[in-house]
Amino acid sequence: MMPAALPLPSGIALEGLLVALRRLSWGAADILLAYGRGEQPPYGFPPALSVDEGGEGPVSAADLAVNQWLLEGLAAAFPMAAWTVLSEETAKEQLTEGEPLAAEWLWILDPLDGTKDFLQGTGEYAVHLALVHGGEPLLGVVLLPELEELWLGVMPGLAGSAGEAWCESRAGVRSPVCFSGRRSLGELVLVASRNHRDQRLEQLLAALALGDTKAIGSVGGKVATILRGETDLYISLSGKSAPKDWDVAAPEAVLRAAGGAFSHADGRALAYNSGDVRQAGCLIASHGRAHAELCEKAADAMAVIDPGFGV
Repeated sequence: MMPAALPLPSGIALEGLLVALRRLSWGAADILLAYGRGEQPPYGFPPALSVDEGGEGPVSAADLAVNQWLLEGLAAAFPMAAWTVLSEETAKEQLTEGEPLAAEWLWILDPLDGTKDFLQGTGEYAVHLALVHGGEPLLGVVLLPELEELWLGVMPGLAGSAGEAWCESRAGVRSPVCFSGRRSLGELVLVASRNHRDQRLEQLLAALALGDTKAIGSVGGKVATILRGETDLYISLSGKSAPKDWDVAAPEAVLRAAGGAFSHADGRALAYNSGDVRQAGCLIASHGRAHAELCEKAADAMAVIDPGFGV
């Protein structure tokens, strides 16, 4: 049974919103590709790829240019829309610790997920944009510029939609989600980070006894490998260094709209705009076919590996 239809704010039509998101997304791709190639970026952005190493990680001129492009683009396309935009680049000015933003509808934006990969030239970076209502992401955009892939996901019930996720090329050609047929834990392929792997995660992976492992940057890029059927699951295991709302909201929306699953190991849903942007705990994203078993085994293993860890 499909959830009751939830209208978009200010009478905005879903198809019109998707048209605007396509245009803004490919514009963001052009900005990032130009910076990555050392070329003059479009739309009048500065040519020098300056990098600020302060804060929690590097912030480049490319991050800031895409941030400006998307914020100004959304505002120009929908000047009367009753929504708020939270961006990684403006979060410090927008947020007060422990206090959710007073917004019924909230866009959560990461203009460049995987800045280190972008600067290193691996191509494994993404742009994330998610529309959240009541703490749940209902529409997700994951742009992979180097692969010319735009992943879109609309959750069931949003503006009367039945719920769907798909990939589009720059020419607008659609490709469906194609989850793998792997089901047993021993054959599932894990997609993991190259850098964020501590001893607890290694112990958890050993306990799960999964199949192969593929390493790739950006949460959006990882989830895209699940959507293509190349891999089957992603696990995030962290506390203070946890991924933030903008790292996971858009990938979650696309994956769940496709029929996959993204939850805590104890089965709890992820919550956004909660007053704490960190998505701490043991988070599991998968194609869904073995999700309950994965969660149960992961929770049991973590109770032994780190009894005080909140999954």
